[in-house]
Amino acid sequence: MEKLWYVVNTYSGHESKVKEKLEMRAESMGFQDYIFRVIIPEENVKETLKDGSIKEKTKKMFPGYILVEMIMTDEAWYVVRNTPGVTGFIGSSGKGAKPTPLLPQEIDRILSKMGMTRMDVDTELAVGTKVTIVDGPFKSMIGTIDNIDLEKNRITVLIDLFGQETPVEVEIYQVSKM
Repeated sequence: MEKLWYVVNTYSGHESKVKEKLEMRAESMGFQDYIFRVIIPEENVKETLKDGSIKEKTKKMFPGYILVEMIMTDEAWYVVRNTPGVTGFIGSSGKGAKPTPLLPQEIDRILSKMGMTRMDVDTELAVGTKVTIVDGPFKSMIGTIDNIDLEKNRITVLIDLFGQETPVEVEIYQVSKM
């Protein structure tokens, strides 16, 4: 069983309350090993006011939805599904069917807009780690991490290109640990 990302539908405007309640339920019911992160997808947007000044505002990317990183077991599914304010999972046909998780490239794009990554960079990625590039022009190429730039969310991967070890710079979300 691996931890994957799922989209959970909530009452619109109640995302923060649902996030808080779900985190509290996971802790109180002992599900920290099954429910890992609960995220409200948000992005910073610049808004021009009437007086011409620019104000930065945090805006929900998907109002009425939260993202949950979890291992899908019957019990964990029940805990999330029965959290007050949750109306269901996206990608589930209902009738007790388990939902479909987000694809790695889908969650990576959402998290990268928020300056986050699905991988725990501190424990999963290090210089010398073998990775597969899963997105972009070097997709499906295998290489070794040469450098990690956390400020820019980019890493340098050494790949074999025409028989030569060539460094390429990619976003963290564009790689998968082997």
